Amino acid sequence: MCADIYPQHHRQLFLDDGAIESMSGLQRVLHQPVNTGPVIQPDRSRGQVAVQSSSVPQWNPEKGVWEWWYKGFTTYTDEYLTLYATSADGEHWDMPDLGLYEWNGSSSNNVAFASDKANLCHVIRDAVDGDPQRRYKGLFSDGDHMDRYPGVSADGFRWEISGGPPIPSHDTSTLVRDDIDNRYLAIVKHRTEWGRSAFLTTSPDFVYWTDPELVLHTDEIDQRNRKRRIQAVVDDPAYLSPPVVDDRDYLAQLYMMPVMPYEGLYVGFPLLFNPSGADGQQSNHTGLNQVELAVSRDAREWERVADRAVFVGVEPWEGGANFGNAQVALCGAPLARDEEIWIYHIACRYRGHRDLFADLDPSIYNDDFFDPSTVICLATLRRDGFVSLNPETAGGELLTRSFNWEQGGLRVNADVEARGEILVEVVDADSLCPLPGRSRGECQAMRGDQLAGEIKWNDGGHPSIGDTPIRLRFFLRDASLYSFWLA
Repeated sequence: MCADIYPQHHRQLFLDDGAIESMSGLQRVLHQPVNTGPVIQPDRSRGQVAVQSSSVPQWNPEKGVWEWWYKGFTTYTDEYLTLYATSADGEHWDMPDLGLYEWNGSSSNNVAFASDKANLCHVIRDAVDGDPQRRYKGLFSDGDHMDRYPGVSADGFRWEISGGPPIPSHDTSTLVRDDIDNRYLAIVKHRTEWGRSAFLTTSPDFVYWTDPELVLHTDEIDQRNRKRRIQAVVDDPAYLSPPVVDDRDYLAQLYMMPVMPYEGLYVGFPLLFNPSGADGQQSNHTGLNQVELAVSRDAREWERVADRAVFVGVEPWEGGANFGNAQVALCGAPLARDEEIWIYHIACRYRGHRDLFADLDPSIYNDDFFDPSTVICLATLRRDGFVSLNPETAGGELLTRSFNWEQGGLRVNADVEARGEILVEVVDADSLCPLPGRSRGECQAMRGDQLAGEIKWNDGGHPSIGDTPIRLRFFLRDASLYSFWLA
């Protein structure tokens, strides 16, 4: 029997059933990240009214800082400047004077790119490429925000277009280096019968890219979810209702999907746009934008996670103290940092033209509500913490797929309640009989909240089974199991 999984190479998560042979009495629970608040806000001294980003911070080991390219909007249009910030810790950001472009009569600013013919959409710092002139890689769009043109740079400020054909795209996209398959991966947006949809394109050299192929779109379930989620916000006075809500049968659409290569998986963050009413001024719609989870083993075949529960959702109104009341969207792939996952995201108070709010409550919808309107926030999640397996009642069992245990100890990321425990037995992959000394009764119970807890048996040893495939049987009581691996 060949091994089904490789916990000696990657942590085994539970976003899908890839590591699961069977389970009983357990359910998959999605965990939302904790929002720590804005990290970059509009600089009112420079006339900014909103900030956004389609990139995430990039670590520069030579400078010893995080670098971030973000967008600063000075009017309520699509026109923006690409700005630059640095940080030692990823939370507190400085905006250095770059002196590269004159804006508003001065070159004392942090403008990193400005052009009336192109827009800098994404920036990544590629530590793998051996050519220092290609250390930074970016995707540009034309003046209408369409198509994507690959570019490279030695410093992230002076760019050279790669010379390959453009990537067909509409106005949103995402970019990441895929260390799983040693390539570059972008998700671009095109329209299908389901409206806005996600298309995959990849490149081995950042010059020539595959033709975009459809990988994920909405369906009938999303249409039902659209109505339910709009109604939930309308009915709850803690939230701000969209300015227009009518009974037309609008399409729920997949607006964009950042992708995070993580522990041998591709974790997707589809942004679901749920329209609620027409916005004639912008030829668009008002509504709610919220983030869900998806998972794939190859970046082509995707599975929605945890019954499409919301991962990063719109926030209740806090009297002007917060921003994500109508739209939240990830800037790009989250960052794995030590024992946490850092999720940078855009938070927007409203969606739609400002005129739609003219007849609404002026104590809320005043100048302070609209200016500033959009900030960039940070949310954090425990490592591996997207979903856990939890008992439906008091206890449950998990049988893993087969693997070879040649060396190392068994580690788990789990949170066990005060009266709970996790026990594990090692069983033969075929007969499912416990190995000598590795039964449930000989396992030392794991308790507490442990990011890398070691499972031990009474004799203190580890199996040395060589090429003989085995499985693990987990017994959970009042516990959340996030992952397991060998180390």
